[in-house]
Amino acid sequence: MSNTEMFSLEGKVAFIPGGSGAIGSAIGAGLCEAGAQVAIVDRDGDGLARTCSLMRSEGKEPLAIAADLTNRQDSERAVDETMEKFGRLDIIVNAVGGGAGKVLYEAHEYPDDAWDWIMGINLTATLLPTQAAVKAMIAGGEGGRVINISSVRASLGINAGYSAYVAAKGAVSSLTRQWATEWAKYGITVNAISPTFVDTPQVAMLLDDPDFKAGVEARIPLRRVGQTDDLVGPVIMFASGASSFVTGQILGIDGGLTATQ
Repeated sequence: MSNTEMFSLEGKVAFIPGGSGAIGSAIGAGLCEAGAQVAIVDRDGDGLARTCSLMRSEGKEPLAIAADLTNRQDSERAVDETMEKFGRLDIIVNAVGGGAGKVLYEAHEYPDDAWDWIMGINLTATLLPTQAAVKAMIAGGEGGRVINISSVRASLGINAGYSAYVAAKGAVSSLTRQWATEWAKYGITVNAISPTFVDTPQVAMLLDDPDFKAGVEARIPLRRVGQTDDLVGPVIMFASGASSFVTGQILGIDGGLTATQ
């Protein structure tokens, strides 16, 4: 296998919960360019339509599936529709998540509804579609790839009201290692990327504050926040044959932030 073929996803099918968000859509486009057929799954119908329309304008043919990924039946239905369309499922990239900057509270006053919402979109919406996708991978008998999106906040605290978010992302990182251990016998690898701040609409409220942004950039050795394209290459690596002997790993994509902690 040549170096180029090692990263090819030709003949593979990728399932992307949260695929219409800024990060998910960038990853979906990257996986398509690497040769995969892609199912984009999201409960945001308008965002789903925009993302798939843009991908089609670039010559790609994604499958659009509207589903609430915090709901088990919806998650299982989305996997079933992917299998009906493509006949297989090889890769899941869990791109649902975020919300931290929208619900910032002191740890001793963190309200139940905000806690449940953050846990739902960051942890439950990773768990349920992954369970459904892995069942399809096991039935297919050809292994597979599970790629989670964690965060540097899984291991680094921040004095900014992030209790629920750090708890959820910490659980995602722990599940990555646990799933890698359990599913290795099926030829399924499980890895995660762990970004620092990525410039998306979800964190605009924080990054629009020049003092906050300057403080973040000052702590990052590369002196900038992440861009969505920074995540695409590592995901392709984890999705491809280039990482066939890599599992249970959490890859920091943070401009060197965690190296300084």
